[in-house]
Amino acid sequence: MKSQFIDNRRSRRNTAAMTTENKNVVERALAELIGTGDVDALAPLLSDEFVHHRPDATSSTKTEWLAAVRAALGTIAGMQVEVHHVLADGDHVVMHSRRRLPAGPEITVVDIWRIDDGLIAEGWEIIEPTAQAAANLVWWEPAASRTHPIR
Repeated sequence: MKSQFIDNRRSRRNTAAMTTENKNVVERALAELIGTGDVDALAPLLSDEFVHHRPDATSSTKTEWLAAVRAALGTIAGMQVEVHHVLADGDHVVMHSRRRLPAGPEITVVDIWRIDDGLIAEGWEIIEPTAQAAANLVWWEPAASRTHPIR
């Protein structure tokens, strides 16, 4: 059986100015949230039709996502965010970061944001506990032959 590659990207404009502007929107949103801890400062950077997508195919509206972020802020107080990459292609911006809690685990995060008219319109994120990365490298192996369980 052959593997299949499906390209779901939409045709889009991609100018250097647009790419820089879109990266600035995402960086400003992260700085507002992490720097101030103020979810209300993040809200104006999201479109009214904002949708947040999770890997399990669930999604949330702007209001639902902001409420979830607000609820998480208490537990993530003091979090350190180390941004490794911010890449842009047309209306999408990808951010790769590592995040650490003062007394908790480190996670590696890839966020994908779609920008529309200068606002964040959609978001997707993949979160992996960094300590479990090695186990996740063999996800395709049958469970019985894995030396590390996938969690």
